[in-house]
Amino acid sequence: MRARMIELSWSGLRVPAIAAELGCSQKTVRCWLHRFNHSGVQGLDDLGGQGRKRRITEEERSRIISLVKTVPPGRLRWEPVGELWAFDEAGLAEWTLDSLAATAQAERIEVGRSQVRRILLAEGVRWRRTRSWTRSKDPDFVPKGQGSSASTPTRLTARR
Repeated sequence: MRARMIELSWSGLRVPAIAAELGCSQKTVRCWLHRFNHSGVQGLDDLGGQGRKRRITEEERSRIISLVKTVPPGRLRWEPVGELWAFDEAGLAEWTLDSLAATAQAERIEVGRSQVRRILLAEGVRWRRTRSWTRSKDPDFVPKGQGSSASTPTRLTARR
């Protein structure tokens, strides 16, 4: 399209006619004509290198995405002898954004929680917080009674 702009200009058409012919704005036509006049055919190339550079490489993005498919270090597994064990008993049993970010950082990938979330969303992974078994959307669900200790403060809700 850029070369066509130059060709139409050489054939005597004015900027408004070129813009109408190619279905673009007059400002775009003027910009490319000026760049061609200044730099020749090389002026019609993309400049490249514009915009913010990615902070992590594609390989690092792939490693973060592949982490989600691995078993979290704290999840219980069956040993061949029939006993349950976890690779890291202090680790989390489910992946969270924080644990994924921490694991990625341990692998020397400089990434934060929010960036992990954006990467997963860009890949079509819908991320949700792990729901506790104590919460339910079931209308017949009856929550547990008072806390186990009298020293546990009750939560007060603001009334308006």
